[in-house]
Amino acid sequence: MDTLQAESTTAAPQAVVDLDAIAHNVGLLRDLAGSAAVMVVVKADGYGHGATQVSRAALAAGADELGVATVAEALALRADGLTAPVLAWLHPPGTDFAPAVAADVQIAVSSVRQLGELLDAVNRTGSSASVTVKADTGLSRNGVSPADYPALIAALRQAEADGAVTVRGLMSHLVHGDDPDNPLNGRQGQRLSEMRAYASEQGVHFQIMHLSNSPAAMTRPDLAFDLVRPGIAVYGQTPIPERGNMGLRPAMTLKCPVTLVRSLRAGDGVSYGHTWVADRDTTVALIPVGYADGVFRSLGNRINVLINGRLRRGVGRICMDQFVVDLGPDGGVVEGDEAILFGPGTRGEPTAQDWADLLGTINYEVVTSPRGRFVRTYTGSAVEKR
Repeated sequence: MDTLQAESTTAAPQAVVDLDAIAHNVGLLRDLAGSAAVMVVVKADGYGHGATQVSRAALAAGADELGVATVAEALALRADGLTAPVLAWLHPPGTDFAPAVAADVQIAVSSVRQLGELLDAVNRTGSSASVTVKADTGLSRNGVSPADYPALIAALRQAEADGAVTVRGLMSHLVHGDDPDNPLNGRQGQRLSEMRAYASEQGVHFQIMHLSNSPAAMTRPDLAFDLVRPGIAVYGQTPIPERGNMGLRPAMTLKCPVTLVRSLRAGDGVSYGHTWVADRDTTVALIPVGYADGVFRSLGNRINVLINGRLRRGVGRICMDQFVVDLGPDGGVVEGDEAILFGPGTRGEPTAQDWADLLGTINYEVVTSPRGRFVRTYTGSAVEKR
């Protein structure tokens, strides 16, 4: 997805990101964190919002650190001039950690093998590395298992004694963060605390420990520990839909111009397979984005679009690069008018959560899906002036 630095008058489809909303959300999360530090997670290009711009806005709003999945994501932030602490935690075999070590990127390791690859980079660069241990406390995904944890702690103790690493953090990830009362949340916190205590007994002293994702950061202060790692909440999407917006402001709006307006007669069908047939004379508008741009094909005949203050129903199948909306007999739309696919909902437009509900998925998937012809643009006082 191409990126412009400020909101553009281009006729291209736009994913508009409100950086003031990002700042608001970070401020809310900062307040909820209490004495804990806040690591804003900007993996997957800032959940589709632009990692660099989001990072700058978040840090200005009080975030302390940044988190990403991969070394490449961390190095991209460094290349864009971001100097704040950044942690990367997902590494395929053979990852070259040397550029990360040289760029002062903190590395989370989940195995003795990963630590060995990191130490190889330390030897090649002549610089020590800041290390976090990622532990599995129940998710059975990334993270060192309880069975393998003692060996990793022993290797880490030796690496620290050799001056190769600085031991920084112990982290894990919640299974049921979006179900705050689930008893496994507390058990995971207890397991992580026990792992920290074991490491301390073995002579490895973690400076910080962190577990909380967005929902836990907003509902479980007892699990805040030393740092919280909000992701989706930074972008204004509720981490617990049953609790409403939770005071968050959605940052992304998808919009594009109407490309074509035309009349149909009763009985005319629309798009492939004629899954929608006009039951009266009507007017339709062509919207120039489709499933290649992240507008899910399964939203055909189900999606609403806001044009000139009125919701218009999408009709027919969504195609690779276009779909059609029914304007009704009165029309009221001309070519070039703005069509809003989703946004914060403040003008009556659909929200990303509305799409998620229709799709039977989560708002995370919706906001990370725009691509292709959508151009990312920015609004708000935090927009860079260049």
